[in-house]
Amino acid sequence: MESLLSRNSQGWQLGISTHTYSIVGRCARTGMLGVAVTTSDLAVGSRCPHVAPMVGAITTQASTDPRLGDFALRLLSLGYAPQAALDEIERSDPYIERRQIAIIDGDGRTAGRTGAMNGPWAGHQHGDNYVALGNGLVGESVVKAIASGFEAAIDSDLEIRLMTALEAGLAAGGEVRDMTPFHSAALLVYGTDAFPRIDLRVDEHSHAVGELRRILDLYRDRLEYFLLRPKNPDAARDLSEAT
Repeated sequence: MESLLSRNSQGWQLGISTHTYSIVGRCARTGMLGVAVTTSDLAVGSRCPHVAPMVGAITTQASTDPRLGDFALRLLSLGYAPQAALDEIERSDPYIERRQIAIIDGDGRTAGRTGAMNGPWAGHQHGDNYVALGNGLVGESVVKAIASGFEAAIDSDLEIRLMTALEAGLAAGGEVRDMTPFHSAALLVYGTDAFPRIDLRVDEHSHAVGELRRILDLYRDRLEYFLLRPKNPDAARDLSEAT
């Protein structure tokens, strides 16, 4: 769980845990990979989601160690299956019971682990091309809702499926309580390009998931332009002028 701020007479002080829920997913039609995540702390997008195009997607949360995301992606790139990569993390990390990790690779294979020291309710659920997970939640129903949201949007682009899943988790009750006065959310999606298709972050907002949806809707109106501009600026300019 992300770092907890606990209230005392002097205000908010750094503690040991927060509450987070997320999903790693793959689009079987396009091969896109991505992560959607929200937590009751600042700037979750700077720590938890990690994606390499056509290689894999990882979220490392709870007592987050961003190095584990980079490590897992390197292992996947070397040919490790997700479970084998997770086994390597488990062997090398002395704080593994404080972590919550989910991995999906470019073939849709998955692995997940919820450490014993994650606050209740905590757990994860595997499905076809996804892992839904969370800690410090109102109950298992949140993770089930995240999974159902992703499955129900199967005909949509991956960023929409991930966003829908995150919204479903919120609608199901989300975190058991706010662990800090802050909230954040992030959405990271890669296609075949070396740069992300979607990399959106709400680093602090009282309604972070709703704000992420608002920004995503705005961004998708110009998505084709942003994807074309690095490869063909002239064509991107013409497209922008035409719209």
